[in-house]
Amino acid sequence: MAVPKLKNKSQIKETSNLKGTLASVLILGIILIIVWVSIYFIFVNRLG
Repeated sequence: MAVPKLKNKSQIKETSNLKGTLASVLILGIILIIVWVSIYFIFVNRLG
């Protein structure tokens, strides 16, 4: 499929919004991974 190459203000604004969304999701994912790993290590330490 052909992708239109128009660069009007709404497309530029949408791209910047998507970049902000990606950054937010990555930060949230990193925080969740850190929490899960720390809970796992607490669990493993209490087993022994």
